[in-house]
Amino acid sequence: MEYSKLPDLSSLATLKAIVEKGGVAGAAKILNIGQPAVTKRLRSLEQCYGITLMQRVSGRLNLTEAGKRVYQTASIMLERNLALQDELKSLAEGGHILRLGVTFAIGEHLLPDLLFQFNEDHPEFRIDSRLAYSRNISCYLATGQVDMALLESSAEHPDILVQKWQDDKLWLVCGPNHPSANLKSITTEEMSQLRFVLREPKSSIRTALDRSLAEMEVAPLKIAFEVGSSEGIIDVLERNQHVSFMPRFSVIERVEEGELCHIDVKGLNITRTLWIARNSAALGHSVAEAFIKLIQAS
Repeated sequence: MEYSKLPDLSSLATLKAIVEKGGVAGAAKILNIGQPAVTKRLRSLEQCYGITLMQRVSGRLNLTEAGKRVYQTASIMLERNLALQDELKSLAEGGHILRLGVTFAIGEHLLPDLLFQFNEDHPEFRIDSRLAYSRNISCYLATGQVDMALLESSAEHPDILVQKWQDDKLWLVCGPNHPSANLKSITTEEMSQLRFVLREPKSSIRTALDRSLAEMEVAPLKIAFEVGSSEGIIDVLERNQHVSFMPRFSVIERVEEGELCHIDVKGLNITRTLWIARNSAALGHSVAEAFIKLIQAS
C-alpha cells in the first residue's frame, strides 16, 4: 500500500480546528500558529486528496461534501491518536492510570465522592474520567479508548464485560411548594395531568423511563420541555411549577433536606441497574480492580 501519499495529522488537525473554531483566525489561535500557516496546511490537505475541502460562502468557510467526509474521518483519527497517547503514557507509568467513562448523572452525583475516597486510599493511582452518554461510552470501551465505565444501562458488545453495581429507582419529584408536594400518593392518571421537565430522549434516564411507562401502558406524559442535565432539572423543579422523574441517588439528599419532595405513584415502580463495564483487554488492570473493590463496598 502507498502510505507516502497520506496526509499528516497536523493537516487533519488544522481542518478540524478551522471547522470547530469558525475559521482560519480561530484555528490559528488554538493551534498557536500564524494564519498563513493554517491556510497552507489546508491547501496541502486538499492537494493530498485532490479535491476542494472548504469553500467560502457569504464570507465564511464551509465544508464541501468531500470536506465533510474528511472532517469526520479526521475527528475519529485524532481522537484515537489521543487515546493511544494515553495508553502509552499509562504503560510508561506502569499501568497506574485508569481511563474511566461515566454517564452524566453518575458523574454529577456519585463520582466525586468515589474519586475523593479512592485518592485517599490509593494515592499511587490516578483516574482520568470523561463524561458521555451510555451509547458513546460503550463505543469508547469497545475501541479501547477507556478501560472501564460506570453505566446506567448495560453495554452489549462481545468485547465488553459487564457486572452489576447496584439497583437504582427513578423517583417522581417536585419542588417543596408544588401543588402535589404534600400528597402521600397519586394515581398514574393523576400523574399524567402534571407538567413534566425531563432529560433528553437519548439519555439513559429518559430511555429507561420511556420504556417502563410504555410497558405499563401509562398515558403519555405532558412534557413542558427537556433539559440536558440533572442539575438543570433540579433548578427548574425548585420553581415549583413542574415535576420530573430523577434517579434516586441524584435527589435523595435534597429530599431528605426538604429541598425537593418525593411523590409516590400507586402501582408504579421503575427500577433499573447501574453497571460496571470493562473492555475484555483491560482485565487485570490494577487500578480498575482497586476502584471496583471501592465502589462495590460503598
